[in-house]
Amino acid sequence: MNQSEGDKNCGDKISKDRREALRYALAIGSGAALAAAVTTPASAQAAENTLDRVRAAKVLRIAVLPGELPYFNKDLASGNWSGMCLEMANDIAKLLDVKLEYIESTYGNSILDLQSGKIDVGFALNPTPQRALVVDFCGAVFHHPFGAMLKKGLEAKTWADINKPSVNIAVDVGSANETVARRFAPNATIKSLKSRDEVMLEMSSGRVDCVVNALVLGLTAIAKNPNLGTYKILQTPSVAIPSSMAVRRESDKRWRDFLAVWVEYNRGIGQMREWFVKGLSLSGVKPEDVPVELNI
Repeated sequence: MNQSEGDKNCGDKISKDRREALRYALAIGSGAALAAAVTTPASAQAAENTLDRVRAAKVLRIAVLPGELPYFNKDLASGNWSGMCLEMANDIAKLLDVKLEYIESTYGNSILDLQSGKIDVGFALNPTPQRALVVDFCGAVFHHPFGAMLKKGLEAKTWADINKPSVNIAVDVGSANETVARRFAPNATIKSLKSRDEVMLEMSSGRVDCVVNALVLGLTAIAKNPNLGTYKILQTPSVAIPSSMAVRRESDKRWRDFLAVWVEYNRGIGQMREWFVKGLSLSGVKPEDVPVELNI
């Protein structure tokens, strides 16, 4: 028998064994046996399985983003990290009995860090369709609502209340804040400025009536300068962008699924809101100043 005939016979035997394995899996209804028969070898799966890697190494690697309150805060004197996402990461690490390893990053680089295997999970990321093409998301941690900082004396509960030519609105150009303002208050007089600092200057000087922005930005700005006015989540419609956790895309979905269940559980018992409010307090936001409409 020559080598090619031997290879052929060997291949036939492997194919026969594979078919037998499939029949066995289907006969007993074993998802594990079926997966083993039709997917990649166990060694290849283990190499890309984040949950097993984290447990084996006893280390959970997370991206941390300096200056991104209420999610991340670094004490420059001690080097210690705090914030909502650190509370979340510590809880996950405790549950898995592993230690945390911090990788300083940015929102944009968190996606690249996941793809390259530099980190195991990215926090506080908006699950955009573009990002969903390259990484997996673990469900919404919370929906980040939009509304407006209102000058003293101005009352508004809905977008219609500020959607008037007589209302002057400031937004930072090219931001989600501007997109939301132009979509839901197109009849207002909208002033687009280069930066958030310029927007706040317009508001503090009284040259505009309100600032359209996300809840975190509004609450933290007012905490720093209460004279800016009040912040209201505007309704009809409710406008909110989900904030999520992202993981590297891999064929074994146990890591993603575990985190998705963890998110739903902690949202259900009110733990996410508690961590969020605690993170906001690092910027001086009082618990009573967080709107009850916040869906978290």
